[in-house]
Amino acid sequence: MGIRLGANDYGKAENRVVRIYRDSPRHEIRDVTVTTALRGDFTDAHLRGDQSRVLPTDTQKNTCYAYAKEKGLREIEDYALTVARHFVADVEPVSGARIAVDEHTWERVPVDGRGHDHTWVRRESEIRTTVVEVSADGERVVSGLRDLVLLKSTGSEFAGFLTDPYTTLQETHDRIMSTSLVAEWAYAGTDVDWDKSWADVRRILLERFATVHSLALQQTLWEMGKGVLEAHPEITEISLSAPNKHHFVVDLAPFGLENPNEVFYAADRPYGLIQATVTRD
Repeated sequence: MGIRLGANDYGKAENRVVRIYRDSPRHEIRDVTVTTALRGDFTDAHLRGDQSRVLPTDTQKNTCYAYAKEKGLREIEDYALTVARHFVADVEPVSGARIAVDEHTWERVPVDGRGHDHTWVRRESEIRTTVVEVSADGERVVSGLRDLVLLKSTGSEFAGFLTDPYTTLQETHDRIMSTSLVAEWAYAGTDVDWDKSWADVRRILLERFATVHSLALQQTLWEMGKGVLEAHPEITEISLSAPNKHHFVVDLAPFGLENPNEVFYAADRPYGLIQATVTRD
């Protein structure tokens, strides 16, 4: 039985790039973390230590910084496509490139009722994401978000579930439902208004989470994903991952107090993890 080298790639992980636009007194900021991965015939590097066809990962890092200035860094999908296309078209051994970009959100500090021209405050939780792949087989863009923390104080149930001798969970028809959502959606092409599409997908996810009376988190994810595909023909599928951030009612009876779903303790683990992909036929 022979031994051979399987699939492989290499790149520079988590390059932090901050781009300030100073074209006017009102500055703009884009703050991203970029990870590159290149595919190609790098057999000699693995088998013989021959680096003659290996573009250093440090060069990949430098390209991310240089392109933020030379080509611009605004919509992260366009930036990732530009970087990926460069590696595939201009670096002879490279046959495919995968560029992942996380965008960190800054909001303008309000001063006298208006966002300040050059001062921001970081919105820590939510991250906008994209993963772009470019190769001879074509171009694929997957956009998304993660760490979008949501909570609804009612409008959620969990009852009628399967039980066995180890089941202790009680049915509930009124509970807190909370999650830290991860969503990724794939586009059919690259002729897309990325910012507009991303913002509207986010709006739909939030509205469906809020308005669907949930009999299960699975049902909520289905309704969220279905709503996105119904509104956006340019999106082929959406994958959703939702940890169930459990909130349990505290027993206040020992203190002579009633607790009609008003005081809870939040448990961080273990937690249910519900995941689903909603796609087109």
